[in-house]
Amino acid sequence: MMAAMAQPAPYLELQAVEAWLGPRRVFEDLSLRLHSGEHTVVLGPNGSGKSSLVKLLSRELYPVVKPGSSLRIFGSETVNLWELRGRIGLVSQDLQAGYVGRVPAVDVVLSGFFGSVGIGRSQVATAVQRGRVAELMEQLGLADLVERPYAQLSDGQRRRLLLARALVHGPQVLVLDEPTNGLDLRAKHQLLAILRDLARAGTTLLLVTHQIEAILPEIRRCVLLHEGRVVGDGPTDALLQDAPLSALFATPLRVCEANGYRQVLPAG
Repeated sequence: MMAAMAQPAPYLELQAVEAWLGPRRVFEDLSLRLHSGEHTVVLGPNGSGKSSLVKLLSRELYPVVKPGSSLRIFGSETVNLWELRGRIGLVSQDLQAGYVGRVPAVDVVLSGFFGSVGIGRSQVATAVQRGRVAELMEQLGLADLVERPYAQLSDGQRRRLLLARALVHGPQVLVLDEPTNGLDLRAKHQLLAILRDLARAGTTLLLVTHQIEAILPEIRRCVLLHEGRVVGDGPTDALLQDAPLSALFATPLRVCEANGYRQVLPAG
């Protein structure tokens, strides 16, 4: 008899996690395990804890230390931030808002090597690093924007720059926090096409969103988050349906599907 295939190792393990943002408790007893090679969407309404989950993974938010509670990233409770930046890439609106208007586009991407927002005087990129940046900007259709000030770029161009920044180390996992927010249809479809290519090429995607139409066909696992609790976890085909989504968003919804993507309409 053939042995069952082992499940890939988890890159994130949360066990009974409690976490606070200032005076507000965002998680009380959160348990979740996410695996390398498994494209996953964390879906929920605004205020459900999605961005706080991203902050736990990026180590911007730390859980309460208590018995029976643990947070492991790539199997370890002790995380070296420099090593983590090489294994996990992040695209978020918070990061996008952090760049000032005069920063050249190329410096946005280069800053990914230093884990900084922009390039400081002491941060000197190597020829290899500049070559990697040129390659990524070409790949993502940004080659003609190298010296363009950040303030002069569209939201779609900025989002692709942040994606290039996240990819400089060739990360195992790419975390996307509401990546299509604020994008027009053309920019949204451009970005989704790039993300599909990355998923097919082997980069594990973690999409965190409230937008059902941003969920790629390659994403097969869905985690439903509501008020800091996991209220559903399973295949996207099972959870991206009328009843689960209507309950999650507390409004009657009807799901339509075409070409592997889904849209939601008001029910009735």
